[in-house]
Amino acid sequence: MEEQKRQETIEKRQEKNPVREVLSTILYLALVILAAYLIVTFVGQRTEVNGSSMENTLDNGDNLIVDKISYRLGSPKRFDIVVFPYPQNPSTYFIKRVIGLPGETVRIDSSGKIYINGQVLEENFGREVISNPGLAQEPIKLGEDQYFVLGDNRNNSMDSRDSRVGLISGKSMVGKAFLRIWPLNKFGLVRHSM
Repeated sequence: MEEQKRQETIEKRQEKNPVREVLSTILYLALVILAAYLIVTFVGQRTEVNGSSMENTLDNGDNLIVDKISYRLGSPKRFDIVVFPYPQNPSTYFIKRVIGLPGETVRIDSSGKIYINGQVLEENFGREVISNPGLAQEPIKLGEDQYFVLGDNRNNSMDSRDSRVGLISGKSMVGKAFLRIWPLNKFGLVRHSM
């Protein structure tokens, strides 16, 4: 008799309550949506490359995951590929490479060489020799939290050489390009250093 009651109790527990099932599914979906929101808001976000200014490193239509945590814990480094709002239209994001750091002086001479504090910057990211130094034909002293950025497609990029972009504050940076997720044949980490 006692065994029969225990068996009935177990069977009742095993019966699925439809209301409980629906509530459980709703709770699960709410947690998934909350987790996705928190990840996009605080950890990373998807960004699509629009234009040719970062060729040959990034191509038009590439989809990236931007790491939003790194710059909360530290500062951008030279050659990082960063995402920031275009100063003239903050709903548009630009993707460029950090060349000059706070406190440095940047200049680009008439032959297209980049100088940091009077020393030629050794780098091979530029697709071609710079033909227009823009604002950087004269030395530019970077202030605290100011960064000088360039597109890798140097002659087809609106960047810190252009007054519409100018110097970028670290605080305005959304994050660092971390992972290319599309197209699949180029899937992988984004190259930042030489």
